[in-house]
Amino acid sequence: MNIKDVLDDRIILNNLHAENKDDALTQMSIKLMEAGYIEDVESFKKDIYLRESEGITGIGNYVAIPHGKSDSVTHVGISIAKLDQEIEWETLDGKGVKIIFLFAVSNNNEYAMNHMRLLAQIAGKLGIDENIEALLKASNKEDIKRVFS
Repeated sequence: MNIKDVLDDRIILNNLHAENKDDALTQMSIKLMEAGYIEDVESFKKDIYLRESEGITGIGNYVAIPHGKSDSVTHVGISIAKLDQEIEWETLDGKGVKIIFLFAVSNNNEYAMNHMRLLAQIAGKLGIDENIEALLKASNKEDIKRVFS
């Protein structure tokens, strides 16, 4: 599975206004449910917060990669949100977050393997400063997707 295979305009949110972490995760989860990736927003968010309690998902450089294995997930997907403002988040560098990659991952082992492949691909792209800059400057969904093509 390749990152390009899971980029879905329905779950890419550009210029998302979120008051805080929970607001961002709620809005992104609703989009995932509307697009058929998850069955239940609250159950999915509960699993995300369970994973958040195990370790920081804010990787620094204004990026967070929250995820949770959840029975609510029906299809592997990644919702991407570029926020209209920085929000507080627990991060490795102490900065807030402006870009969120929310992974929808099933408890199914095959899905878990795909998740690890996708996470590795995203981490590789985010390890390049020019890609982070391009995401921060993105003005539309196409700009966001272009970073991963």
